[in-house]
Amino acid sequence: MKIIPAIDILNGKLVRLEKGKYQSFKVYSENPFKVTKQFSENGFDLIHIVDLAGSKDGRINTLNLVNLIKSKLKIKIQFGGGIRTVNDVERLIDYGVDKIVIGSISIIDKNEFEKILNKFHPDRIVVAIDSEDEIIKIKGWTENSGVNIYNHINYCLALGVNTFLCTDIKKDGMLAGVNNQLYKKLQIKYPEIKIIASGGVSKIEDVKSLQSQNLYAVVIGKSIYENKIELKELREIAD
Repeated sequence: MKIIPAIDILNGKLVRLEKGKYQSFKVYSENPFKVTKQFSENGFDLIHIVDLAGSKDGRINTLNLVNLIKSKLKIKIQFGGGIRTVNDVERLIDYGVDKIVIGSISIIDKNEFEKILNKFHPDRIVVAIDSEDEIIKIKGWTENSGVNIYNHINYCLALGVNTFLCTDIKKDGMLAGVNNQLYKKLQIKYPEIKIIASGGVSKIEDVKSLQSQNLYAVVIGKSIYENKIELKELREIAD
């Protein structure tokens, strides 16, 4: 199982939200590049960058950071937040982003989403399934889409997408344990997909429980920044 450190950016700073609420965030670093460099030096080959302001307002705000990372470090970037058009995807790829995470537009603008998949190979795309009680939320988790996670996965699979970033919003940023039940249900129903787990990792045992399910990857943020898990521990069990 791949372990992907999370770099959530708001106002140029590395932060973490609680349950996706923008009014309750904590700043962990004024220098996200420095933190990314530490991950790279500790052997991680992929990071997950979230442009939080972009997720909410639909405009990418972190290209300077992306450019700095790609010019200075040998680390791959999985990027989400603010992606609304084919041009946004093209721009990110031009900046060196390796994986594009698409959430809101796969629901609210299917025409544009399908244009993206027609232009770029589905292997470059990760669909974000950000859910609360198995219903997807969009626009930085500020709106309820009313769309069931299973219906949406079926739609994306039909278009050739097979990698899904599945976040339990109730767990995110709470350090209260992962939603193993959700991932088990998804594994049983869709054994062919790559599931990236996200939300609730609080200790190394949580990571091992996800690994035992043979998930493709897990995104980890707050538990690293709160020193609940050491990077050395993660490197010892990562693929």
